[in-house]
Amino acid sequence: MVTRLAVGFAVAASAVLALTAARAADEKEKKVEVVCPVSGKAINKDHSLAYKEAKVYFCCPNCPKAFEKDPAKFATNANLQLVQTEQAVEKKCPLTGRPLNKAQTVKIKGLDVQFCCANCKGKVAGMDEKAQVEAVFAEKPFKQGFEVKKEEKK
Repeated sequence: MVTRLAVGFAVAASAVLALTAARAADEKEKKVEVVCPVSGKAINKDHSLAYKEAKVYFCCPNCPKAFEKDPAKFATNANLQLVQTEQAVEKKCPLTGRPLNKAQTVKIKGLDVQFCCANCKGKVAGMDEKAQVEAVFAEKPFKQGFEVKKEEKK
């Protein structure tokens, strides 16, 4: 009787450990790497600029200077960062501006990006990652599909 009870506890403990490990793996997969739009290095939140009524973050004090000189050059990566940092949210299909269909999703740089139809999804899914980022986060598709969150007035 005692042996069965011990085996039962061991099985239950193994199941709990397996679930905990699975959750940890899921959390790690969900984590998105946010990088400087200029250098591609890890960001330091001490270095930022106002951008589209939000903030874009950089790795060092020199990158904001480069960004200010030519923001259009870095806009795609800055737009991606706004979504990664949850300062901007997807509202419509970035390719057409039509309503989103949750069944038509592509993972880009760790983000789930939705599209209106299988055609739009297929176009983006067939691209390499760099082309996907350009197709979804360049100025025109970003304006069509995403909205920068408004800060709540206190």
